[in-house]
Amino acid sequence: MSSLYLLVPIALLFAFLIIGLFIWAVNRGQYDDLDRDAWRALHDELEQPPATPAQENNRDNNLG
Repeated sequence: MSSLYLLVPIALLFAFLIIGLFIWAVNRGQYDDLDRDAWRALHDELEQPPATPAQENNRDNNLG
């Protein structure tokens, strides 16, 4: 029974911490667009980053 005096406040502290972190994440916009990353993972060839000038020169030199 005496262990409950220690465990209940610790459990409440963790519960409030988790709820606070969840509210913080929602306010920061972490859950605004859940589908974009999933689609980007499936269709990564659609969003290629632009080539740097060094990469373009390297590609041109390799082509002959």
